[in-house]
Amino acid sequence: MRTIDTVLFDLDDTLHDDSTAYKTAALTVARDVARLYPVEPEALLRAYVAQASAFWKALSAAHLQAGIIDTRAQMWHDALCENGIDDFALAQRCAADYGAYRSEVLVLLPGALDLVMTLRARGCKIGIVTNGFAATHHEKVARLGLTEHIDALFLADEMGMVKPDPAIFVHACEVLGSTPDRTAMVGDRYDRDVAGAQHVGLFTVLIDIHGIPLPAGARPPDATVATVADVLRALPLGSPGGPGGAAQNGIA
Repeated sequence: MRTIDTVLFDLDDTLHDDSTAYKTAALTVARDVARLYPVEPEALLRAYVAQASAFWKALSAAHLQAGIIDTRAQMWHDALCENGIDDFALAQRCAADYGAYRSEVLVLLPGALDLVMTLRARGCKIGIVTNGFAATHHEKVARLGLTEHIDALFLADEMGMVKPDPAIFVHACEVLGSTPDRTAMVGDRYDRDVAGAQHVGLFTVLIDIHGIPLPAGARPPDATVATVADVLRALPLGSPGGPGGAAQNGIA
């Protein structure tokens, strides 16, 4: 059985509940706008969520040249325009307020910090591999209290690459002094986190919080778990006192 000594994690909706955080922040911004314009906050929220979801779904290396702050302002402007408000200065304020509001509600998922600390105590190197941007995600990782508990942070715009590019996972292994056969990738998205990592031979763990079916004919992850707290038992780690692993693969 292979033995893992390096673990890479996605960040959003893997180690922390980003879906709740960003929707909470966006709704607070929408309510602020409703004090200035006759707009339904929920309608503006839906418009922004649609804009943000489309951006992140389509994210490619070509998008990395534009700063995320400017991109976020454009998303808010498009959402405002959908609701009859063409005010770019307001969109810029919405983007800034959104960032501040989201920072206030960032929280790790239950079991995430214990998992990272346990893995490090067992001698594993830890990396975070995210399609996030340096302008926001260094601060995000710090606010979540993860900076001191990881060995490296890999951000899309700093690498010039976007998951699922397999080169990202090779690069992370090299930086951490590991090899793909000794490395695991843990994430919540099959297309972004699992597929690229599989391509270069990493052990893959899918946290199935979204309930999205795998693509037809797709190779399953090495392990599938319900929550981040379940990840430890899915990893083929060497025992603390020697080689070999006690974890079982393919957990449903």
